[in-house]
Amino acid sequence: MEKIEKKKQSSTTVLQSEKLIVQFGGLKAINEFSFQLSDRELHFIIGPNGAGKTTFLDVLCGKTKPTSGNVLFKESIELGKLYEYQIVRKGVGRKFQAPSIFPSLSVMSNLEIAMKQQKGFWHILRAKLSEGDKEHIHEMLTLIGLKEESNRTAGTLAHGQKQWLEIAMVLMQDPELVLLDEPIAGMTEEEEEKTGELLRTIAKDRAVIVVEHDMDFVRKFADKVTVMHEGTWLCDGSMEEVQQNERVLEVYLGRR
Repeated sequence: MEKIEKKKQSSTTVLQSEKLIVQFGGLKAINEFSFQLSDRELHFIIGPNGAGKTTFLDVLCGKTKPTSGNVLFKESIELGKLYEYQIVRKGVGRKFQAPSIFPSLSVMSNLEIAMKQQKGFWHILRAKLSEGDKEHIHEMLTLIGLKEESNRTAGTLAHGQKQWLEIAMVLMQDPELVLLDEPIAGMTEEEEEKTGELLRTIAKDRAVIVVEHDMDFVRKFADKVTVMHEGTWLCDGSMEEVQQNERVLEVYLGRR
């Protein structure tokens, strides 16, 4: 309960973009987009297909470089100047829409590989885990509800379980900012509910940005919502505030 109170009171800006532009040829996928994220905030980005949501995540993780504008992480780290691996080391972790796990290895081995270590793949597999490492992994297995599946081959997990495993793999890197692209795609209603509760738990200790199309899910779990349209900022606020915005109603939520 104490952590939740701190989360609500937190106003530290962990990420900020100013007039961000990403241009591919003559197309501006992002057009002067400004955005601000507070620490321990569960922030959803919504908008029509082609609005620039995934491109924005691509910029934040270093997959795409901005054409102009600034993206500052923790006030002084310019993400646009760093490579992907450097951004991970600075504390930004991303989960893509499709699960990216090691299907032939156990759930436990997947988490071992994902641990924040400056070591090669095979070295991690062969290295003896410290008691602290083991405790960290078991805590993560408990968090995602896969403690009883730790020795199971990851490729045999249900779809939702694979998504949770990959989220845990991102968390094993101890990021201060987690980026999630449509985390509930293909899930059952029960899996969606568990995922929403998982996101709430994760956001008690770090900032989380979620790109999502399922409005019921956004209404239920978002702390704050930003709406993008044609690469630009349209509005932000609580889901209730966003739903009442006339422009949003026109371009996204169904009223033309």
